[in-house]
Amino acid sequence: MDMHRETEADRWEVEALLDTCFAPGRTALSSYRLREGVPPARDLCLLIRGDLGEVAGAIRFWPIRVGTHNAMLLGPVAVHPTRQGEGLGALLIQSGLDRAVVAGVTRVLLVGDASYYGRFGFQPVRGVHMPPPTNPDRVLGRGDWTGVTGQVLPMPHSPST
Repeated sequence: MDMHRETEADRWEVEALLDTCFAPGRTALSSYRLREGVPPARDLCLLIRGDLGEVAGAIRFWPIRVGTHNAMLLGPVAVHPTRQGEGLGALLIQSGLDRAVVAGVTRVLLVGDASYYGRFGFQPVRGVHMPPPTNPDRVLGRGDWTGVTGQVLPMPHSPST
């Protein structure tokens, strides 16, 4: 296996993986509204290729704002169904978060299951509002969320956070 930063050349292979892993209506989810017309934070986006060069897993990050604060939105994370259970998802998440820390990112947000993402330091954040119809109990943050409240909005340029 080989893990490396996602490039523009990898984009369509990653999109095919996402189509395989998630329902066809995945782009209707509220998180996707924050990604429309916004380039991903390429320095944080990673993919894993298998021994035959196939995309086995991928993770993406997107610049966002919450109130007056910069943050990164983590997701999606996808592992090909034939590779699930090998720990690739956890490897992608931890590697992406490690890169975010090195890049100076102080806040990461995601929508997910606290029982899974808690092991990576994510906890529920209150007062941070994702576009509807997101369940507020699934809005999780990692990093310094003290005093950060407001609507989550897309940010067209990748900031230093």
